[in-house]
Amino acid sequence: MASLRPPGLGPLVGATTDSTCRIWIRAGDPADHRADLDEDRRTIGVIGMLDTSKPQATVTDAWYFRLQREFDRTGTFALGKDVQLGFYSTDFQEQIAKGVINSLPAPLPPEAIARPLEPDKQYTVRCGTLTIDDPMPNAASLSDWELIQRLPDINKIKGELLGPNFKETECQATFRTFPAAAGAVEDSLSFLLGSCRYPGLLWKIKEADRIFGPMQAHFKGGPLGKPARYTMMCGDQVYADMLNRMIPILRADTFEEFQERYLTAYSGPNLRQLLRSSTTYMILDDHEIEDNWTQDRVTDQGQHHLFNIAIGAYQSYQWSHSPRTFGQLFYYTFECGGYPTFVLDTRTQRFKDDQVGLRDNHLLGRPSIDPDHPGQLQRLLDWLSVQQKQRKNVPKFIVTSSVFVPNDMSERIAPVQGMTKGIKSKTADNMLFGEYWNRDRRNDSDSWPAYPNTRLALLKHIVDEKIQNVVFLAGDIHCSNTAVIEFDGKDAKGLKAFSITSSAFYWPFPFADGDPNNYVHNSRDAKQSDPFPIGTDAAMHYKSFGYTQEDNFTRIDLDKAASTLTVRVFDKEGNPVLVGPDNNKQPLINTLQLASWS
Repeated sequence: MASLRPPGLGPLVGATTDSTCRIWIRAGDPADHRADLDEDRRTIGVIGMLDTSKPQATVTDAWYFRLQREFDRTGTFALGKDVQLGFYSTDFQEQIAKGVINSLPAPLPPEAIARPLEPDKQYTVRCGTLTIDDPMPNAASLSDWELIQRLPDINKIKGELLGPNFKETECQATFRTFPAAAGAVEDSLSFLLGSCRYPGLLWKIKEADRIFGPMQAHFKGGPLGKPARYTMMCGDQVYADMLNRMIPILRADTFEEFQERYLTAYSGPNLRQLLRSSTTYMILDDHEIEDNWTQDRVTDQGQHHLFNIAIGAYQSYQWSHSPRTFGQLFYYTFECGGYPTFVLDTRTQRFKDDQVGLRDNHLLGRPSIDPDHPGQLQRLLDWLSVQQKQRKNVPKFIVTSSVFVPNDMSERIAPVQGMTKGIKSKTADNMLFGEYWNRDRRNDSDSWPAYPNTRLALLKHIVDEKIQNVVFLAGDIHCSNTAVIEFDGKDAKGLKAFSITSSAFYWPFPFADGDPNNYVHNSRDAKQSDPFPIGTDAAMHYKSFGYTQEDNFTRIDLDKAASTLTVRVFDKEGNPVLVGPDNNKQPLINTLQLASWS
């Protein structure tokens, strides 16, 4: 027996290119009870491409795809990718090599051939879930090719996606593909940036969803007349530990509790509408697992169990609709309109050595020692070199959930008052690793100050290879700001880099953290001194500005002709955030002059 119904959650528009798009949904089987999924029912995703050119829309092509119980009945379908055969397969060539294609009827039916999507074109799809009886034991499995033979002819049921039970708000997604990848760099690019969506308690739940309403307007032209291309959510999309990791109340440590966090977040009407009407990229930070998470905690048996549950939920609800640049690893790259982005995993691979401290802390995993197995840091450095060689000075975005700059005043490299006695020399090594300097406070940091090895390797590569127009994008600290990074030294002359922090979507406790006065505004100022030495001939300095603790999201606009990047910050009502003295508040807009990439 089979029945078709709308998705329980979604659809969500994930990773998009000029010819493909990933669509995510979760089934809502009525026989399930929270994390207790009915063992006797299997759910299958159904997706259909809509032709909306006529008053009465029709479903053209349609496909099945898996919604597996081991992924909490979630699944992702990649439109325009590979060969479909009525059921999505990640790699048709792999199926040929295994010989499974020989068991299918020949020749292949026309609908089996996936047609690439066209660049810069709007598409509309509808999704549903098919529920079928599953008498097989849990340990048994069926290949795609065996399962497809047990399902109804999709051409006979695809019309049901337009039936009265399928409301547009529950089953329809609309997206625009990116500009042609092989074309020239676009004259402009606009996208949204944000992080940290505290879930809210009791009657405050709707407050946590409010900001996603005005964000939608930016994909329809909105206040600036030019639509944004995508949203980058750079961490803490859910809060597993709603109070604190040390407080057991409202702290998720079972899959059912992690599931509840995602279901609550994704069910918000404004967020659900945003996710189904525009492309969204995501990456995790600590609150998807536990506050200030580091990899070395996995050695603790209880923490290892927590990590497995948290990552299982993350993979089902966030990672599954992200790009697969590096296989099963969480970090990835993408580009839009010729502008490249590297999204870092600064959480699951970070390692802290409590015994050695700063000298053996690594934010992006341990450094590579085998060229055949490059780690995340090496891949980032190689990517930067390739982008500079191929695209010259085109801005290169690096998404880092942890803020690159500014540093907290208590985590800067400058000596702490009263600790300068006994300093023999202000060598770069002493400054970085803190033999006489602010070592303990930096080692306690949950951001880049605790990982001088990683920061040094990245900055040295930027200087040595003359990588131009690096732009760091971050969240985390519940205090949005913009920073201009400067380099001393003859080898770094003319290099420009920047940091943009957007946080938080919703954080109801501004009195608890995120005070702008807690961060370095000018690293050259004697009272805020925070130089970062890069070898013996260069150093990084920075100036930060444009601070706000209001709930906000950031819009970033690139203008190739003017070589500028404009940062605009909007509040939860969609209005420009105002900053300045009470009697002279101005919209929070900062235009940065980049090196020309025309």
